[in-house]
This record gives sequence, structure tokens and C-alpha cells, in this order.
Amino acid sequence: MTQETLPQASLAVAILAAGKGTRMNSDLPKAMHILAGKPLFRHVLDTALALQPARIVAVIGPDMDMLARQAHPHDVVVQKEPLGTGHAASTAMNALAGFSGDILILYGDTPLITSESLARLLSRRRENDAAIAVMGMRPNDPARYGRLITDSKGNLLKITEYADASDNERAISFCNSGIMAADARLLPDLLSTLSPRNNKGEYYLTDCVELARKAGHACIAVEGDVSELSGINTRSELATAESLLQNRLRQAAMTAGVTMPSPETVFLCADTRFGRDIVIGPHVVFGPSAIVGDNVEILSFSHIEGTTIEKGARIGPFARLRPGSMVGENAHVGNFVELKNTTLAPGAKANHLTYLGDCTVGSKTNIGAGTITCNYDGYLKHKTIIGAGAFIGSDVALVAPVTVGDGAIIGAGSVITHDIPADAIAIARSRQEILAGRAPGFRAVKAEEKQRKLAKSRAEG
Repeated sequence: MTQETLPQASLAVAILAAGKGTRMNSDLPKAMHILAGKPLFRHVLDTALALQPARIVAVIGPDMDMLARQAHPHDVVVQKEPLGTGHAASTAMNALAGFSGDILILYGDTPLITSESLARLLSRRRENDAAIAVMGMRPNDPARYGRLITDSKGNLLKITEYADASDNERAISFCNSGIMAADARLLPDLLSTLSPRNNKGEYYLTDCVELARKAGHACIAVEGDVSELSGINTRSELATAESLLQNRLRQAAMTAGVTMPSPETVFLCADTRFGRDIVIGPHVVFGPSAIVGDNVEILSFSHIEGTTIEKGARIGPFARLRPGSMVGENAHVGNFVELKNTTLAPGAKANHLTYLGDCTVGSKTNIGAGTITCNYDGYLKHKTIIGAGAFIGSDVALVAPVTVGDGAIIGAGSVITHDIPADAIAIARSRQEILAGRAPGFRAVKAEEKQRKLAKSRAEG
């Protein structure tokens, strides 16, 4: 959003998020379900914050502590009984007493709305000096959405909920998204006059439009993009929203300089951050808090979460980078390598079949295939420190806590339990013994033993 499109008047945002998510068949509040790596509510809150409002109030249901934590440090009020959207909005007004300016009403289950669309809604309300501006949409299937009733001049006359609509009103394709901008001087009084005279016995926020019109105030509808406005009530709708948001995130990444030969197979989080000239192969998944620098190549079937990858690094295929990890410039993390809370300094390489947990690896160190850091003793995690320019042979077990000095060499198959000084060679395995010419005799003894067992088995047979 540019500075020119930011709201200039005083703005408060109420986010209605008290829904239990009954149709989700879940113990989680509906707004706590995850979309692109973060809760639905958090998407809405972050979009609201982009408008730089003076106040934000979240309306939640009873026993929704985790939702209250997501809203912190903003105001939280509890709608004790589910008496409709009008009742929820009235609950929010208790925290906004005396506020003047715009009040923007959003929903915790409508996470795809953009700050640009909201800024346009707010601007249109002010330009038309309207008591209420409602964001409308034209979905392919209007289904059970409320209908926006307008006159020939485009003024919004009323909103009719589907359950209360006539056949003629249900034939209208212009639908209510629920998102509303209102004059803070008028909204509290409008809400106070709502009554539950409808088929559901609820207080409808939408009735405020007709009440405002009867009081002589203008109301308008602003058409928005239906892909931003669909609410999420079921897990199927959550999956649809995930698909829409993933496409949005992929397009933004490619526009910013990321190459994806098969973008439909790459999954991003809302907070994934990319530099330029990055190549991401098919079937790569990003969890939360991943940052990827310039000129990085990530090969297929890699999973990256809570990790920073610096310029020129090469990851995968089949790599797993877990939270707390950092891959330095031009470092390599190869196939079937897992990092957890581990730092690879610039130029370090772990190319094959390796687990590095709670570890620091110095620059240009080579980690051989099959190396593992034994970082957990069953009670506590311990750290492994490997210096710069070291060489760790294949199939080495580093039993933490342990330090390997700069330039040290560890022989393949070693189990390292003590610190190794810089430039030392460490070998910790049983000495190889060669018994020259003994193999034929060993085979003969074993063949005779096998024949005896077979004969005994047939005899008992």
C-alpha cells in the first residue's frame, strides 16, 4: 500500500472472531485454523495493521484464550452469547466509546481481504459522506450470502439475509461480504436500535443499513474481488482459500525474482521472504519464518522452516531445515540432510545423509556422509562446535557436548566423545584385523553347519 492510499482520518477496526467453527468439526475456534502457516485471525489482524488504525478491538467467544493471545496487545472483548453479528459489533462498541472517525468491521474468517481493498472502501465512504459503506461481491454461486439491494443510482437501500429474502431478492447476484465501514458518530446508535425480528432470532449487523436510510443517511456498496471476500466455514473452504492464497504468494515471489519451474507444487507461508535470482525446484515446502537470500538454489522435495539461507547457498534435494538454522553464503546442504538449530558458516558442506542438531559448523568445513551429532542424552540437548576448515569423515558420531578445532580431521566411522584440538587427526574405532587365507576355511565350516541343520530338520519332519 502506498502512502497516498493510507487512510488519513482516525480509524478503528473491530474484528469479529467469536465463531466456534462448528462446521469445521474442531475444538479450535474457527479463526485459529491455519492458512499459509498462520491463523486466519492473524491474517486479518496483519491486514488491519497495514491501515495504521488508531484502535483495534477483537471480539471473541468465551474460553478462547489462544485467540486472545493472538490479538495481544490490542483490545479484546468477549461476546458471551452468540446473538448475531449486530450483537458482536455492539460488544466491540463498548471498547470504542467516544471514538470518532471510521469504524471498519472485519471478520476473523475472511483472511484474504487486502489492505488496498479496505483503503478503497474507506475512501469511498468518506467521498460519499455515507453512514455505511459495505463491500459487495458477485460470486459464481451466490448460495446463502445476504443480498445487497440497491436503487437505480447505485445507492444501497438494504441488505437482506438469505434466510429472510424473497425469491426476487435471492435472484440478485450482488452479495454481502460482511465487511463494512461506518461513521463512528452514527454506528453505536444504529446498533442500539437493532432488534432480533428475523427467522434466526439474531441481531443482524446488516439491518443497520436500512435503519440508517430511514434516519436520512446515505449508504453505499463498493464492489470487491470475490477471491478476497469468501468466508471460511468448513475445511473444504479452508482448502480453497489455501489454494487461492498460495497462488497469490507464488505470483508475488516470481514477480520479485524467484524462478519456479513448477510453481503449483511449491508451498509457501505468508511470511516467507525471498531475495532475487532464486531457483526453487518442484515439491518444495516452506514452513513459517523462512528467509532466502539472493542466488540460492533449492532442489526438489526440500522442507524449510524457521531458517535463514544466505546468498549463493545450495539446498537439497530432500533436505530438511528445521527452526533455528542458518545456512551461510555458498554453503551446501545436500540430499537427506537435516539441520536443527544449526549454523553452517560460509562455504561449509554437508552433502549426504547427515543430521546436525544444536551445532555450529565453521567455514569451508566438510561434513562426510552419515555424520550425526548426538545432541540429546534423554534429558537435555547439548551443543557440538566444529571449527573452520575441518574434515569430518563418513559415518562419524559426534557425542555432544563436544568441540572439534579448526582444521581437524576425523577418520570415517569414528565415535567422538572428547574435544579435538585444532589441526589434530582423530580416529576412534576398533582396529582392523586381517586373517590372511582364512576365508575358505570359514566358508567350509559354515556350509557343513548349514547342511547338518537341514538334515536334522528333514529327519524331524
